[in-house]
Amino acid sequence: MKNAPQKLVIASRESALAMWQAKHIQAKLQALYPQCDVQILGMTTTGDQILDSPLARIGGKGLFVKELETALENGSADLAVHSMKDVPMNLPEGFALVATGEREDPRDAFVSNHFNALEDLPEGSIVGTSSLRRQSQIQARFPHLKIESLRGNVQTRLRKLDEGQYAAIILAAAGLIRLALGHRIRGFINPQDSIPAVGQGALGIEINANRADLVDILAPLNHLDSQLCVEAERGFSRALAGSCTVPLGAYATRQGDQIHMTGFVASVDGQQMLREHIAGDVTNAEAVGKALAAKLVSMGADKILSALDHIK
Repeated sequence: MKNAPQKLVIASRESALAMWQAKHIQAKLQALYPQCDVQILGMTTTGDQILDSPLARIGGKGLFVKELETALENGSADLAVHSMKDVPMNLPEGFALVATGEREDPRDAFVSNHFNALEDLPEGSIVGTSSLRRQSQIQARFPHLKIESLRGNVQTRLRKLDEGQYAAIILAAAGLIRLALGHRIRGFINPQDSIPAVGQGALGIEINANRADLVDILAPLNHLDSQLCVEAERGFSRALAGSCTVPLGAYATRQGDQIHMTGFVASVDGQQMLREHIAGDVTNAEAVGKALAAKLVSMGADKILSALDHIK
């Protein structure tokens, strides 16, 4: 392709999963543009450095993308690859998401060395998760279980489980599958029981908004169905001012010319839980998410969210 660049640099976090994601995109770009030298710039982010506090307390998932955006801004990288569930609902001015990779399994995975499912855990068992979304849904269904914070990369979390710190941990199935650790999954949790995080399982490609030259080059990496579903989910979260400080989740699927979507908002302890389903036209995916958010607000989601604001 005559307009392909001679060199592209991908900014990525240095965790094993992030590097898998970057190498996955690197391989796709090299297949598309064999003459292009595609390199990866590994970076450590603030979110990777602070591991002794829950994400909700230290500033949220945006801490995983800030340094990568600096690399885009100063020109040391051309594109950044993110897990879409780590990308803040509102990008800083000057940046653009230009492609969404095909989504891996979006479900949450139950991981344990001694039990097959959450239903099997004895009263008082400790379940590890860093996600308020997972915590609220587990507490709503299993109030007799104890939830404790679990931070670190996938391997660190598995090690903590193996050391006996937890009876079970909940991780994104996509990360385990991508790292060839699918054998650690004891069971997949039905999305109706654990509604996934917005964008879970999908990869996003971000560029400096000034780099119009990259838009067409990266366009073949976009998977339309995944993009539409993630757009709907992000529209839902954006309308509710969602972040990892808010227990909410949304899961959209495309069925023909419609987006079907389930979403929820909850209190951290799961005692208050609002969930709803909606279907809408695929041609305006974000509007479907906003409509679902409006339905939940009409049911009282705004009261749950304002109560959470008082707690922070």
